[in-house]
Amino acid sequence: MKTIEIDDDLYAFIAGQTKHIGESASQILRRLLMTDSVEDTSTSAEAAEPVADTPAAEPETAPVEVKKAAPKAKASSKAKSVEADASPATNVVATVPANADDDALLKQVNPDALKQFDKRVDQFLYILQQAYVLQPAEFAQVETIKGKNRKYFATSKEELLATGSSTNPKAIPDSGYWVVSNNNTAKKLAMLSQVLQILGYSDKVIASVTETFSAQ
Repeated sequence: MKTIEIDDDLYAFIAGQTKHIGESASQILRRLLMTDSVEDTSTSAEAAEPVADTPAAEPETAPVEVKKAAPKAKASSKAKSVEADASPATNVVATVPANADDDALLKQVNPDALKQFDKRVDQFLYILQQAYVLQPAEFAQVETIKGKNRKYFATSKEELLATGSSTNPKAIPDSGYWVVSNNNTAKKLAMLSQVLQILGYSDKVIASVTETFSAQ
């Protein structure tokens, strides 16, 4: 395994692409890069099919069909790719309103707001608190975020301790919810990304919030 150094903004972007808790940076990059490679190969193969299938008995119309077939194959491939990429997001936010106030969250979560906290965990809790304040009813869905053998959110400290004595639960201020806090910055970024996805925030806002958090 090789170790590389990356800028904070790139680190935040990679963390923002997390689709499930526990996904490593290597897995995220492999998914993003390898998917593009597979799609390009698939598109080329689909574009070639119309040429092979063109009936020999119709040579006059064959050039027209070939020229039109290639763009259509690409469009079809892209459409399938968009649908495949959109499906997970649709499943995540299907039960939440589509009116998440992006501007309101960005107004509360900014570098100046986070600088008032000396500890990273307190910044983490502050962002979760703001997400709760803006969508208290929908916030209950964060309890569906789980790891392999533990829950990450609950309405009591005891519930989180039951999944592991080293979880170090912390109360999200003024919310009635608790969150596991014994994880590194990368895991906290992944958790924030998934919370904001569940609450229906745009990818742009999720990237902005995670970048602001990672830069502190």
